[in-house]
Order: sequence, then structure tokens, then C-alpha cells
Amino acid sequence: MLKKYIETDVLTEAQNRISYAFDNFERIYLSFSAGKDSTVMMHLVCDEARKRNKKIGILLIDLEAQYDITMKHAETLFEMYADTIEPYWIALPIHLRNAVSVYEPFWTCWDRNSMDIWVRQPPGIAITNEDRFPFFWPGMEFEEFVPQFGEWYSQGKSCANFVGIRTDESLNRFRAIAMNKKEAHGNKRYTTKITDNVFNIYPIYDWKVEDIWGYHGHSPCKPYNHLYDLMHMAGLTLSQMRICQPYGDDQRRNLWLFHIIEPQTWARVVSRVNGANGGAMYIQEWGNINGYKKITKPKGHTWKSFAELLIASMPPRSKAHYIDKTSMFNKWWTDRGYPGGIPDAADYNMEANHKAPSWRRVCKSLLRNDYWCKGLGFSQPKSANYKKYLAPIRQKERALSSAQQSFCFARNQQC
Repeated sequence: MLKKYIETDVLTEAQNRISYAFDNFERIYLSFSAGKDSTVMMHLVCDEARKRNKKIGILLIDLEAQYDITMKHAETLFEMYADTIEPYWIALPIHLRNAVSVYEPFWTCWDRNSMDIWVRQPPGIAITNEDRFPFFWPGMEFEEFVPQFGEWYSQGKSCANFVGIRTDESLNRFRAIAMNKKEAHGNKRYTTKITDNVFNIYPIYDWKVEDIWGYHGHSPCKPYNHLYDLMHMAGLTLSQMRICQPYGDDQRRNLWLFHIIEPQTWARVVSRVNGANGGAMYIQEWGNINGYKKITKPKGHTWKSFAELLIASMPPRSKAHYIDKTSMFNKWWTDRGYPGGIPDAADYNMEANHKAPSWRRVCKSLLRNDYWCKGLGFSQPKSANYKKYLAPIRQKERALSSAQQSFCFARNQQC
């Protein structure tokens, strides 16, 4: 689908989209992260709310391991718009990905059992009571909390959730707007139905990163997160500047910035989860350390035996997970033209474009600590469905230890 350009500027269009939402929805809230995009969104939406003398909800999910300067910026905006917002600063134990360790592939922010090593203390405004929301349980997934909060906040009425995503940032975000498979409100492609009562609204979907900073440049009275100034001084490009929990699969690339920008926070970030320090040291490396670009196998090994060796070296939980994924990958391709099993290696470009299977691709995913094996064509499943999927597998493992029996984990081990 091609982009179509019109005469009006992106700011005017964003304001029109925001006005449309206020005209057509009874309940309105904004998903806010204190990043550059959601900050612009908060300014625009709160300006409209003040104009209409209407209160809106602000949802901020505080993931604990975040920059102090970011959280102070969030507090500034909450105070600035106190007259027109209902604040929901969430500091609850939420289950998150830790991509810097196979020993601790997940972590829980604000875990009550880890209070002595929390990166920060929640601010006074934060919601820390686990009974505050009827749908919440400790260890809930981030992806589960967001839509359930929206349905709860809607109170059974039509509800708009403003989200500050831009299609220039990724193909997936472009598809979220361009694809017409999801139900839209009033045939507006910048809206998507999420639950029975809630629609996501993306007013700045067509903004470029230059538009974001252009807005701030022309709005000196509108605060922005000065963390971006420090990122610029550290040498990051505009597209590299991201704010989110630091241990995720993509986010770990900027983990090293903590000890440059906020050394006092860095010490706590390192001690919070397993593997943070090593992840920061080696994430920029290519080759076998992180599975990026060209990798090599040990002398005397095939790619298949190297994959088996890597899996054998993992702790039990990660080992069982990667055995499941690797077995599914092998079976999928076995049923689709590779009756003898996937080859050891294939054409490099075909592998890179996910058009050919190989054990070398498996090794890349293992070295990259690609937990959901996106490099093998998998996507992160919905957590509730994934638990259902895992239940019979785990039962079979306990009864027969079938997965371990089907793999040779060392070259001299008999199957």
C-alpha cells in the first residue's frame, strides 16, 4: 500500500484526529511512556481536553529499571496537567523479558520479593496496591495488562486510547495502520478496535522523527524529556534513541548507555537481573558472542552438533524451551519439502531472508538468546494461549523425558 500525501501539515491532521476521538468516544485515556512520541501526544491531547473542560486518564506503566531523568520528566507533565488528567501511574509486579541471560530469561519489575535490589523506589503518586484493579494478578504480562486496563477504564462505555506510535519506526507499525483486516472506527484507518469497548487511536502515525523535534522546537513552553539531549551527546542518531525497559530483546542494545548517562542508576541496573553487565559489554559485538552477522562453529562440529552443544549448556528451563522451538522448526520444514530433516547450512542470503531452513539459522538464534526464536520464523505468543500450549508438553516431559531422549547433547553421547 502506497503512502498518499495531502496538502495539510501533520500537526493539523493530528489535532483533527484527536478532535474526532473527543467527539465520538465517551471515555478517553492516553498511554504514556515519557518518551518523545508519547510526550508530544500528551501535550496535544491535554490541550484538547482543557479546551473542552474534560478530564482524561493517563496510563503510565512504570517498569522500574528506567532512567531517573525520564521519571522526573513524567512527574513534571503530571503536575503540569493535573487539572485535566486522572493519573494511573502503575508500579505493580509485571512479567518482562530479560534477553541478557539464559539463566533468568524473564524478570518481574517491582517484585515484592526483590525490594532490596529495586532500581528505584516508586513515587508517591504510583499505584502499588495489587488489589487496586480486579483484573490484576502478580506476574501479569505487560501485553495482558494493557488491554484489560482499557476495558476496565471504559466502564462499559465507548473508549478511546491514544497511542503515540509512528509508522516510520518499523514495518510492523506501518502494517498496524495500512492493513485493513482489523476493525476501525468510522472507517478511520488510524483507529483499531482492541476490546469490546476500546479503540486505539494513532493521531501521529504519519509523523517523522524530525516532526517530533520540530514540534518541540516551536513549543518552548512544552517540556520534553532531556534524556534525549544526553543520548545525542553520547553519539546516538535520532532513530537509535529509544526509552523502554533495558533488558528486552531489542532494548538491550542501549543497555550500555546507563553507565554513561546515569552511573548511579547503572549500578542498580546491573545488580537487578542476571547478565546485565555482560550484556552491556558485549551486545555491540558481532559473531558468536551475540549471533549477529557471521558466526563460526567449533572445530570438529557440524552446525547441528553445535546447536545441540549450545542447548546442552543451558539451564533446564531454557533447555526445554529451545528444544521445543527447535523441534517445531525442524518438523515444520520436514513436512514442507525436507523429508530428511533440515540441512546443516543453506544459501546464506536465503537463510537471512527466512526462505531456507538450516541448523546454522538455529545456531544464530541460540547465540543471540532469541527466546521466542523470531529468527526461525516464530512470533511471541499470547501468554495465556502459550501456557495452554505448554501444559501437555510439560506433562509429557515429566512422564517420558521424551525431549531429552530425542537429542544428542554431546558428540560422544549415545542417543
